[in-house]
Amino acid sequence: MRIARTVLPGETSIERAVSVHLTDQLVRTLTPGGDINVVGLVATNLVREATSLRVMSPTAMNALGRTLMGAVLLGTGMKGDETLQLQLRGDGPLGEVLAIAESTARVRGTVRHPTADVPPRDGHFDVAAGIGEGMLAVVRHHPRWREPHTGVVALESGEVAKDLARYLSESEQTPAAVGLAMGLDRDGAVDAAGGFLVRALPGASDEVFAAVDANVHTLPNAADLVRIGLDANAIVDHLVEGIGSGERHAALPEFFCPCSRQRALDVLALLGADEIEEILSDGESQEVCCHFCGEAYRLSSDELHERFAV
Repeated sequence: MRIARTVLPGETSIERAVSVHLTDQLVRTLTPGGDINVVGLVATNLVREATSLRVMSPTAMNALGRTLMGAVLLGTGMKGDETLQLQLRGDGPLGEVLAIAESTARVRGTVRHPTADVPPRDGHFDVAAGIGEGMLAVVRHHPRWREPHTGVVALESGEVAKDLARYLSESEQTPAAVGLAMGLDRDGAVDAAGGFLVRALPGASDEVFAAVDANVHTLPNAADLVRIGLDANAIVDHLVEGIGSGERHAALPEFFCPCSRQRALDVLALLGADEIEEILSDGESQEVCCHFCGEAYRLSSDELHERFAV
């Protein structure tokens, strides 16, 4: 019993409808026996905001958008202050792609080389070539834990959904299916982003899992689901069609960056003593730019002396 793949566009009984603006939402549930976790996600606004904060190539936008949604999906069900960090460290021109999700479904992320690009392949953005070969790491952390829990697998495809499904299967021994997709309009802005996650829990029924697997096969591209007007609940409905579901829990996924002037000062504090002394002696202001949201903090000489002068 195993599913570990991304979902490709396919035939569906859902009729194409006029595109509507959907509110971002994450919906999670269990099948009636409590043995399969099903999550639907609409994240158009989240991904649009995250990719509009910096100048980015279309390939970088797609890589970041998929990684942000993947982190939110994998973080589903986290408690309290637990966080999940998803790292794709490949040898492609984009460099590292990083996303950090919180238990509240807030997420932030970045691409090391956001303006790097690669030619499309078969009419689609070639995210796999942009990321390249390397490692995928999932780091789960809670302030009360002595150390983070880290799982690592090789990046085999560079397609984020497929590699995440393989990670869950190999590193967490959880058979899973992951769908992630986003689309851009003619102006290069995100016009649809969505995804889903299906994973078996210990003791999952082979029969039920096969039924969910069959439903997964009928789903089109996740961005197309959003374009035809399906919200997160409707995505879940389709995944559990003929099976049913238990109680559903909803959350609002959103881009959130906790940067501040104080955090910018804390970043400078990581510099060596000699570097800090040089900054103070120059008497110049310093600019610290957040890699996640692009916010630039101009720190005055007075602020620096108040923070660092002995």
